[in-house]
Amino acid sequence: MTGLQEHLHGLWLPLVTPFRDGALDERSLRRLTRHYSGQAVDGFILGATSGEGMTLRDAELERLVAIVRDELATGNSKLPICLGLAGADTSRLKERLDETADWPIDGYLIASPYYLRPSQRGLLAHFEALADHAAWPLALYNIPYRTSVNITNQTLLRLAEHPNIIGLKDCGASREQSIALLRDRPKDFRVLTGEDANYFEALSDGADGGIVLSAHLETATFAAVHAELKHGNHDVALARWHEVAELTRLLFTEPSPAPAKYWLWRTGLIDSPEVRLPMVEVGSELAAQFDREIERRMIVAA
Repeated sequence: MTGLQEHLHGLWLPLVTPFRDGALDERSLRRLTRHYSGQAVDGFILGATSGEGMTLRDAELERLVAIVRDELATGNSKLPICLGLAGADTSRLKERLDETADWPIDGYLIASPYYLRPSQRGLLAHFEALADHAAWPLALYNIPYRTSVNITNQTLLRLAEHPNIIGLKDCGASREQSIALLRDRPKDFRVLTGEDANYFEALSDGADGGIVLSAHLETATFAAVHAELKHGNHDVALARWHEVAELTRLLFTEPSPAPAKYWLWRTGLIDSPEVRLPMVEVGSELAAQFDREIERRMIVAA
């Protein structure tokens, strides 16, 4: 079992990437890292979907990783970091693996090739080629509603046999497929849900944890849901889930991560709600709804 494999469970945070005036907002990034490294999270995903990784220049992505690792080291935190990568060109992704091999990361989260819609044989060959080449272990990212191709369980179970492929972020949108995978997977192959709204359901079905954007908010409650279920306290976990379930709907009312960034800005964790085109900031109606909900939660907390 790899070091990352031992830590690939529980609550992972796909950290948003703060921007200001078109540039990486390093001050806000350090603030975010300090804040969440003191929360009950088990690891960070950087530069993936929630981190707007496809809009980051190579130098920005490298700087992002360096700042987060430096801030973790300053706080004596050993939280693992996975770097999100995506692309439709296997050769180019192998080059990216070479370019990032000496970065201070613990592994990769790699999404299926998008747009090209390869066959299952193509997906198998693609991920095996990357796993053979990578200096760090890989977690796969199955999200067919973004990539237009589903990695079937038959293919996933073949890939799970590779010693450098250690887990899956499951956004397959099929509970039946997920349950079958959890039943048939090898013992050390980790499965974490990436569907915020299905977090409780997936954990109840036996998932090892979640990679949950919504956990930027009410982080302790999301962590408690996992902890209570792990200890067999189903009713307590369900009650805690009901405290945050509506947030998972609210945060995806408009394209992510703009809603989460607005909330983080309004609560002082980042200095701007800025996103990069083609993403746009939340509209005035949703912003007003968020303002009311933030005020309500502050009153309840007080």
